[in-house]
Order: sequence, then C-alpha cells, then structure tokens
Amino acid sequence: MSVRIFITGGTFDKEYNEITGQLYFNDTHMHDLLDMGRCRVDVEIRTLMMIDSLEMSAEDRELIVHQCNQCEENQIVITHGTDTMAETAKVIAGKVKDKTVVLTGAMIPIKFGSSDGLFNLGSALAFAQTLPAGVYVAMNGRYFNWDNVRKNKQTGMFEEVK
Repeated sequence: MSVRIFITGGTFDKEYNEITGQLYFNDTHMHDLLDMGRCRVDVEIRTLMMIDSLEMSAEDRELIVHQCNQCEENQIVITHGTDTMAETAKVIAGKVKDKTVVLTGAMIPIKFGSSDGLFNLGSALAFAQTLPAGVYVAMNGRYFNWDNVRKNKQTGMFEEVK
C-alpha cells in the first residue's frame, strides 16, 4: 500500500525572493525531492495548504485531521512548519486512530540547497513504514512520540521533553 504525503507548507516549501528578501510560497517541491532522493516508495501526494505554521488555525488542523481519517492509506507523512509541529501532532493524536502519522519539516528551505528537508523527508518515509500506529515527529534522523517532543528554539533542534 502507498504512503500518503500531505503538504501543509512550512519552511520546507518556502522560496526566497532575491529582490525583497522575503520568504514566500509558490508550489510544493515534493516531487523534485522524491526524485532527488531516488525514492522508490509508492506515494500519494496531496497539498492541503501552503502556510507558515505560525499562521495555522484550529480549522486548518481540523482539515488535516479530516484528511488523515478519510484517506485510505494507513501510513501518512505530513510536511509541516517546525514552530507548531508538536501542537498539530497533539491534535492529530487525539482524533486519528489506527494509522501511523509522521510529521516532518525543515529548518532551512529546500531551495537554499543546504536544507535538512531531504534528510528529514527520507527519515519520515522510513518511520511511517516501520513504526506502529501512532503520531510522531521526525526531525534530524530521530523520531519522537507526539507527547514527548518540543522544538528547542536555542539550538534549532527537536528534543524529548524532560
């Protein structure tokens, strides 16, 4: 069976406007990333939204939950902004059962060339296929349970809640 990939935006898909110096969204880079990583996993991709996670509303999170519950796949990867990833994971964990859902993102936009996004995406795809049903965050080659993770804003790394 396929792995479902839901796109929600975040730094993962941001682009840089060289004239204004602003980061913005155009379109997802998911297909290019899967090609670049030589991915041979059967995936179904759907863009749900292209927003910064700091702008994500309760309604946006409900849409993510609805899509997770409605899709036929039991293995799901969600690209998401890192600032509120743990918050979204908590909402999903309360409302999506019997599926493996892995949220991932990037600290540096893919378009910058030195992004962690490709590595995080590969890890998330592997974790989605191997972890038991539940909700997880995959960053920096590690996975975290939804209720035991936070973004350390000083180090820019995800860590377990102590």
